[in-house]
Amino acid sequence: MTTDPNVPDPDGFYAALVAAHEGLTDAQSAELNARLVFLLANPLGEQRMLLDCVAAARKPFVRTG
Repeated sequence: MTTDPNVPDPDGFYAALVAAHEGLTDAQSAELNARLVFLLANPLGEQRMLLDCVAAARKPFVRTG
């Protein structure tokens, strides 16, 4: 899993992502995010890597202790 920045234009990508959500309901926005995750995950195709990424993304939301 690559956690170091690897997007050539992160600000441009973020702007495009925000723009893609404009005018959508919360439900549509969540669906867009889910579709995007699957589209980005498909080229990787390594189940273990995908599960590691899910765990890493969830980690800040899990309470410990």
